[in-house]
Amino acid sequence: MIQDDLATGRDGIIDVSRSVQSWEISPDGNRAIFCARGEIFTVPAKNGQTRNLTNTSGVHERYPKWSPDGKYIAFISDRSGEDEIYIIPQDGKGGEKQLTSGGDVYKYSLQWSPDSKKILWSDQNYTLNYIDIDSKAVSQVDKSDVNSFFAYDWSHDSRFITYNKVESAVSSRIFIYSLDDKKANPVTDGFFDVGQTVFSKDGKYLFFTSERTFNPTYGWTEWNHTYTDMTKIYLVTLQNTTKSPFEPKSDEVTVKEEKPAEEKKDSKETTPKDPKEPGKKLSIDFDGIVSRIAEIPTPAGSYGNLSTTADKIFYNRRAPREEKFNLYSYSLKDLEETNLGEVLSYEISSDEKKMLVRVGGSYGIVPLPSAPVKIKDALNLSDLKVKLDRKAEWTQIFNEAWRQMRDFFYAKNMHGVDWKAMKKQYGQLVPFVNHRADLTYIIGEMIGELNIGHAYVGGGDYPKAARIALGLLGAQLEKDASGYVKIKKILAGQNWDKDFRSPLTEIGVNVKEGDYIIAINGKSVKEMNNIYEALVDRAGKQVVLTVNSTATDQGARDVTVIPIDDEQSLYYLKWIEGNIEKVTKATDGKVGYIHIPDMGVNGLNWFAKYYYPQLNKEALIIDDRGNGGGNVSPQILERLARTPVMMNYRRNSIHSFNPTGMHVGPKILLMDEFSASDGDIFPYRFRAAKLGTLVGKRSWGGVVGIAGSLPFVDGGFLNKPEFGPYDLDGKNWIMEGHGVDPDVVVDNDPALEFEGTDQQLNKGIELILKELEKNPVKKNPIPPFPDKSK
Repeated sequence: MIQDDLATGRDGIIDVSRSVQSWEISPDGNRAIFCARGEIFTVPAKNGQTRNLTNTSGVHERYPKWSPDGKYIAFISDRSGEDEIYIIPQDGKGGEKQLTSGGDVYKYSLQWSPDSKKILWSDQNYTLNYIDIDSKAVSQVDKSDVNSFFAYDWSHDSRFITYNKVESAVSSRIFIYSLDDKKANPVTDGFFDVGQTVFSKDGKYLFFTSERTFNPTYGWTEWNHTYTDMTKIYLVTLQNTTKSPFEPKSDEVTVKEEKPAEEKKDSKETTPKDPKEPGKKLSIDFDGIVSRIAEIPTPAGSYGNLSTTADKIFYNRRAPREEKFNLYSYSLKDLEETNLGEVLSYEISSDEKKMLVRVGGSYGIVPLPSAPVKIKDALNLSDLKVKLDRKAEWTQIFNEAWRQMRDFFYAKNMHGVDWKAMKKQYGQLVPFVNHRADLTYIIGEMIGELNIGHAYVGGGDYPKAARIALGLLGAQLEKDASGYVKIKKILAGQNWDKDFRSPLTEIGVNVKEGDYIIAINGKSVKEMNNIYEALVDRAGKQVVLTVNSTATDQGARDVTVIPIDDEQSLYYLKWIEGNIEKVTKATDGKVGYIHIPDMGVNGLNWFAKYYYPQLNKEALIIDDRGNGGGNVSPQILERLARTPVMMNYRRNSIHSFNPTGMHVGPKILLMDEFSASDGDIFPYRFRAAKLGTLVGKRSWGGVVGIAGSLPFVDGGFLNKPEFGPYDLDGKNWIMEGHGVDPDVVVDNDPALEFEGTDQQLNKGIELILKELEKNPVKKNPIPPFPDKSK
C-alpha cells in the first residue's frame, strides 16, 4: 500500500485572480464584476472591499451581468443540478433569487433589457428566450434549426430584440423581434454572412458586422485565391425617413433673419423629449429595410465586441497581417475612426461615462476614452480568493461533465447507453477522489461507455512539476572506450527553417560524423556519467563544445552551438526524405512521394511543400499513415481530384496540362490504424473520388467531430463529439467505430520495420508501377499551328 497524506485533496483559501473567466462593469462604473473559479465577485474601482457574492465552492456560477438600474446581478448557476438563471442584490444583501426552473439544457450568456425588467439568453436547444423577472414568465423569441444564438441585443426602449440567426450551413441573417406583436422581421437577405448586431442608443440605426469585402489574395503555388479579412461594420436605418450619416454635405453661408417678437403664452408648454432619451419609444419601418444598408468606412479585418454610445461605435479590430486586436471608436458625428490602443477587451458602463478595459494582464476602469487607453490605477484583484472545498468542486465538475455530454452528444439516444445509469454508476466513485487526475480518470471511464472517438477529458487544477528543457544536439551519440563521446550520426535538418535546425550542421561548426566531443563548457565529458548532465536547461542557450577528430584532447578545438529542445522534427524529416529516396530509386524517378502528418496547417504545409515540386512525376504515392487529423482534407482532395480538360502551349516552351496545379497520373494512398479523424475521412474521400488504391491497414475510426470545450471551474476541458457523418443514402452512420478498410491489406512486421523494411511502402511501389504500365500518362504533341490567312 502506498502511504499518502492526501495533500492534493486538501481544502484551503486560494487566489483565483489569474482564473478570471468573465467580467463586466457596473452601470455607474464604480465597481466591476469578475467571475472566477465559479464564484462571482465585485471589485471597487478604487476604494472599498472586494465582495464574493456567492461563496459556493461546489457550484458553478457563470456569465454574471449587472442590471442597468444597478440593483441586481444576474448569473447562471447549477446549484439545483441544472443550469438556471438567478439574480442577487448587487451588494450581496438579501440572498439570491431563482428565476427559471425545470432546466434541462446548457444555457449561454445573459443580457438585461435596458429597463432592467427582463433577461435575454440562448441555450443548446438552439432557442433564444427572455424572462420577466417579476412574473418569471419565459418567452421564446426564436429557434434555429442549425446552431445556437450567440449575438443579440436590446433596443433602448426594451421593446425590440435584434439577433443573428444561423439559417443554413453557409450563412446567417439579422432579425429584429418585436415584443409587442411577437413577430420577427429580417434585416439582411442571407446572401452575406453576418456577425454581431447592436442597436444605436438613439433608435436611428442598427449596426452589424458582415463579410462583404471581396479582395482575394492570390497564391504563389498556383493561380488560385483565398478570401480573408472580409468583415466590416454596416448600419441600417430603422426609419425610412432617417438620412444616412454619410449623405453628401455642402458648406453654405448662414443668413441671419430677424424674427418678430412672440407673445408670451400663459399655458405651460413641455419641451419635446430628446430622441436619445430612454423613454422615447422606438418605431421601425420594416418595409424596405433590407435595402437601407450602408457601410461604415473603416478597413476590412476581423471585428468583434461591437457596442454603442450616444454618438459612437466601439469595437475591437485586427487588421490584415496584425497579430493583436486594437480597440477603436468611430464617431458618427465627425465620421472619423480613433485607435484607442491594444485593449484586449472592454465593457462600457450603462451611463456611458466609463469603460472597464483589459490591457495586458491588468484591468482598469477609465473614463470613456477618446484617445489611446492607459490604465493609471489598475483594479486590485488581490482579494479574489475562494474558500475551496475540493471534494464539492470535484463532484460539481463530474456532474457538469455528465450534463455537457448529455446536452451536446451528437446522438440523442446516447448510443443506446442508459446515461442516467452511468452517472449513478461512476458517481459513487467521486467521493473517494483525492487528486484531479483521479477525477479525470473517472470521467474518462464514464464517457468511454459511449464507445466513441474524440471524447477527451483533461486539464484542471492539480500540482504540476516544472518542465526543464534538455538541450539536444540533433545527433546520435555513444560513449567511446576512451571516455569521450563519439558522434555516431548527425541528423541533416534544414537550417534555413528554424523548426528543422540541426545544431551540429550550422554554418561554421564543421563537425562531422565520427568526431568526438571532448568537453562541454570546459568540463571533460570523461567526468560525466551521462553527457546530457551538461545539457540540462541548455536548450536555446549557447553551449561551447570541445571537439576533435580523434579521441584525445590534443589539438581539440572549441565550437559554440545552440542546442534544440526536441529532435522529433529532425527524425521525421529524415524519414520523409528516406522514403522519397526509396521511391525515387525503385521507380527510376517516375513516382513521387508525399506524407501528410495531420490535417491541420502543419499537414497542409507538408503537402504543399512536396506536392507542387512533384507535379511532373508520372505517379504519386500519398502517405496518410499516422495522420493526426484536423480539417483540411477537402483542400487536399480538391487538388488531387483535378482532371485535365485541355493542353497549354507557350512558344519555345513545353506543353502542359490545364488547369494548372494538377497532377495527372495514377495514385496510391497508404493508410494504417493511426490514420485518425480527418485522416480517416481522407481515405474515404480518396476512394469516393476514385483516385486510386488504398494500401495498408484499416484506419482508426473516429470521425464524429468536436467544437471545443466549455469552461469548467478549475480550467479543465471536456471534448464532446457533436457532429457525425452518414452515407448519402441516409441509411447508415459511417466510419465511426470502424474506420476505412484498405483495398489491399498490408500489416508491417515490427521487426522488419525496425530494420528499415517498410512493407506497406514497398507494396505501394509495386502497385503504382503496375498502374503506370496499364495507364501511362500521355501528353499528345502540339497540333499544326492554325493557318488563318485563307
